[in-house]
Amino acid sequence: MINVSEQHAPRSLIVTLYGAYGRFMPGPVPVAELIRLLAAVGVDAPSVRSSVSRLKRRGLLLPARTAQGAAGYELSPDARQLLDDGDRRVYAAAPPPHDEGWVLAVFSVPESERQKRHVLRSRLAGLGFGTATPGVWIAPARLYEETRHTLERLRLDPYVDFFRGEHLGFAATVEAVSRWWDLAAIAKEHEAFLDRHAPVLHGWDKREDTPPEEAYRDYLLALDSWRHLPYADPGLPAHLLPADWPGVRSAAVFQALHARLRDAGAGFVGL
Repeated sequence: MINVSEQHAPRSLIVTLYGAYGRFMPGPVPVAELIRLLAAVGVDAPSVRSSVSRLKRRGLLLPARTAQGAAGYELSPDARQLLDDGDRRVYAAAPPPHDEGWVLAVFSVPESERQKRHVLRSRLAGLGFGTATPGVWIAPARLYEETRHTLERLRLDPYVDFFRGEHLGFAATVEAVSRWWDLAAIAKEHEAFLDRHAPVLHGWDKREDTPPEEAYRDYLLALDSWRHLPYADPGLPAHLLPADWPGVRSAAVFQALHARLRDAGAGFVGL
């Protein structure tokens, strides 16, 4: 049995499973099938049931019966929106535009509701925003739609105004970007992904066969590691990043694993 590390917590793997395969299944995913599919990546049945219960409480999974009457779970509308928004980041293959401009999120939360201020900051950071100044957060312009959906879902939209614009100085944009984001920390996340999954890709490159269960296991673990990275890394254009940015290499590794393993893994899932 494979050990599930902190990078592959059961709850995260369930969301990854639904994002990769579960939402394309005809109807709810039976509980027994969730247990089988998560067992392949080292998650035991009690952990699956506990994690499903937490995702249900968060409103991401809804209990439903399959056509055969078995107990199962399907994605809530909010969860589907979340995954649809995420697809544009997770599976993006094209490099970011050279100069797409910026979206600014400017917020003000009354002191009496300061907990919402904390949630708002956490969500903006989790969406890849950098901090220009306290209360003014910045991101590439293409992140606007997903950010709007997220804040509306959390009912935080009354506290925020959005603006589009370009950076005019005084400091050079490349210098400003290094203040707005912790690029060294983001680079370390890319390097960690490469350390874990580049050897996996190298192993597959030496093989001619692609057994469905092995493909499914390696793909699900790679996707579970990868899908968080496009949120830590907002996808800045190359001319604003340090030379030899590891994000280019980690994206190439993920895209190669996706191309090699995703469809083969679908055979183990039953798609």
